[in-house]
Amino acid sequence: MIFGKKIRELRDEQGVLQRQLAALLEIDTPMFSKIERGDRRAKREHVIKLAEYLHQDEKEMLTLWLADKVLDAVGDDELGNDAITVAQEQIKKDYRWFTE
Repeated sequence: MIFGKKIRELRDEQGVLQRQLAALLEIDTPMFSKIERGDRRAKREHVIKLAEYLHQDEKEMLTLWLADKVLDAVGDDELGNDAITVAQEQIKKDYRWFTE
């Protein structure tokens, strides 16, 4: 729910209504409310539109969105931290190979 919380904070700071952002994303207000509460996941294109509309860094917003997806995947599994560490190591190896 990291992404939803950030959207809520930005929306409140900027005085934007849920229905305004729902219209921007071409979804109904209840669906947007679920995204904000973390009950539903926004689509990648929604994140990009929200970042632009709310004057936020697109990469930062996509990172928060992706972090929510990772947290959903590992949940409260006791091996979650280990799995994330293994994934990080593999990403670093792949990235090193890619940049050589």
